[in-house]
Amino acid sequence: MKKILFLVFFLFVFISSSFAQTATPTPAPTPKLKVGDVAPDFELVDTTRKKVKLSDFKGKKNVVLAFYVLAFTGG
Repeated sequence: MKKILFLVFFLFVFISSSFAQTATPTPAPTPKLKVGDVAPDFELVDTTRKKVKLSDFKGKKNVVLAFYVLAFTGG
């Protein structure tokens, strides 16, 4: 009886894995900016839900932009 259950389980796993779809990776977009380029103006929402533009800091403060690939995306 155990052999039959094992065989059924094995066949189920084998058959289900053969129908599984594999995700095809999407190619990464070609970067349009190079190191040293001026960052384009953009707008984001800060932690207090206030809209902030990069141009708001022009001539006032130093700004460091850090981009983390796939951060908080689950990918």
